Amino acid sequence: MAAQRKASRYVVPVAVAGVAAATIGLVPALAASGDPDLPEITAQQLIEKIAASDTQTLSGTFRISTDLGLPSVAGLFPSAVPSGPGGSSTADPSAKLAELVSGSHTLRVAADGPDRQKLTVLDGSDEYSLIHNGDDVWAYDSTSNEVFHEKTEKAEKAEKGARGGAPKHEKLPATPKQLADEVLKAAGDTTSITVGGTAKVAGRDAYQLVIKPKQSGSTVESVKIAVDASTGTPLKFTLDSVSGGKPVVDAGFTKVDFAKPAADTFDFKAPKGAKVTEGAADRAGKDAEDEFGKEFGGGLGGLIPGLEQGGKGGADGSGPEIIGEGWTTVAKLNTGAPAPKTDEAPKEVQGFLDALGDKVSGKFGSGTVFKTKIVNVLMTDSGTVYVGAVTPDKLVSVADSAK
Repeated sequence: MAAQRKASRYVVPVAVAGVAAATIGLVPALAASGDPDLPEITAQQLIEKIAASDTQTLSGTFRISTDLGLPSVAGLFPSAVPSGPGGSSTADPSAKLAELVSGSHTLRVAADGPDRQKLTVLDGSDEYSLIHNGDDVWAYDSTSNEVFHEKTEKAEKAEKGARGGAPKHEKLPATPKQLADEVLKAAGDTTSITVGGTAKVAGRDAYQLVIKPKQSGSTVESVKIAVDASTGTPLKFTLDSVSGGKPVVDAGFTKVDFAKPAADTFDFKAPKGAKVTEGAADRAGKDAEDEFGKEFGGGLGGLIPGLEQGGKGGADGSGPEIIGEGWTTVAKLNTGAPAPKTDEAPKEVQGFLDALGDKVSGKFGSGTVFKTKIVNVLMTDSGTVYVGAVTPDKLVSVADSAK
């Protein structure tokens, strides 16, 4: 147990990078060959088309592949036993859906408006299903025969509203044109947004919206979104890194149908003998709805710097300090404790860390950059952490300037 606790200290940089990468919205994507001949359209018109889309129903199959450029963790913790947070349930969505940020997975999806969605992850003969039906979220893991149940955040808010605590609603753009204007305004001088031709996606004609950083130092080469020419529904998402190679994210529809799914698609009854765990309403229900929002929302928030960027935090414990803007934004966090020395890590962890981290030095002192293809983390020997979707050289430059 002591060895496991010691080893866990060295997983923090990997976890930070993985969680940060996972915040990028995953829009289903896979382009087939062939370029359809479609009427010309501007980037603003295409954004308006996405915003005006009234797609409420769909079903289909798609694959998600992610390549963060991380070394294999197989065998790193051989004694580990899969379980949900705190050993609660292997079906807990907050743990299970995190697996989608690595490797390749086949998924089956269905949606019928904002209150009914179903996502099933198919890995060989095993199956994991996440179902949102009205006020309930159900998750089922066939491998362990475990069920996770949670009331949705919407249901919790309704109960609070009945007690006089109804939530306030933020003002949103009222028309597609207003939303498009907001997107283009937020992009500003840091981002290029263009229409990059057409594509065939799951047999449907689509336009390609191409988003690229204008700033140097970002790890993002481009974000490409294929938009259904008829419905305005996003069908394709590809995130490429400046490091080249396979896309960081390439997830895509192989089949898609916009007809209304059968009502019993969203019914769920716990299988006989299954262990049922009731989740904490303030955590897992929100996680599950957030994941459904990413899959079915189709929004551009989070893809363009500034659309969902919070205010600056301080270094006084209230949050990270935000340095820079746009695609080269870096978060600085003072941990108050010296960084762990990798040469003191257990021998089974050292090889992994050597593949993941590079020793660096500068005006800031010395430290280690833990690398992925999209998010990099600089941990200084004095305990300051810098995180951003920027190159290692950019992190060192920011750290030098911050001293």
